[in-house]
Amino acid sequence: MNKTIIASLIAVTLAAPAFAADSYSIDPRHTFPVFEVNHLGFSTQRGRFNQVSGKIALDTAAKKGSVEVSIATDSIDMGLDDWDKHMKSEDFFNVAQHPTMTFKADKFVFNSGKPVAAEGALTLLGVTKPVRLTIANFTCGINPLNRKELCAADVSATIKRSEFGMSKYVPAVGDEIRIAIPVEAYKD
Repeated sequence: MNKTIIASLIAVTLAAPAFAADSYSIDPRHTFPVFEVNHLGFSTQRGRFNQVSGKIALDTAAKKGSVEVSIATDSIDMGLDDWDKHMKSEDFFNVAQHPTMTFKADKFVFNSGKPVAAEGALTLLGVTKPVRLTIANFTCGINPLNRKELCAADVSATIKRSEFGMSKYVPAVGDEIRIAIPVEAYKD
């Protein structure tokens, strides 16, 4: 009987860290991935995606975290219907065959107790590549309007679209894509 109790205590002790992380759901009303690209060497053009969902697990004491985000590619918003249609075509996001892009990470980098980066993989057009997201302005607290606990940050990265198979018009339309994402997530 003592062996059973000891084995149970060991199992509970080993499993405890798995339950230490707080779980958060991304707020789709306040999380909009924005991207920018050089257009023909003349200007920087910007677009965004209007439909985002995901989960974040965060254990600041253990300095660990994970994130899974899904972005509906057909929610692209360039500000003009014709331009949106072109971006949804096979030339760019090919939304008919690839309705979502995802980012998954299970490694967070911490500095002074706050996450400053998430290292994971971006899947775009069916191609998965490693991507490091920089996390800035990370803060948690109570939303004064709805009184719910949330964490928020400004996330950024730079990728080369050709590495994901999106090479139409390179180099006239830039290969380097700068991504900026304001993220807000409510504690579950």
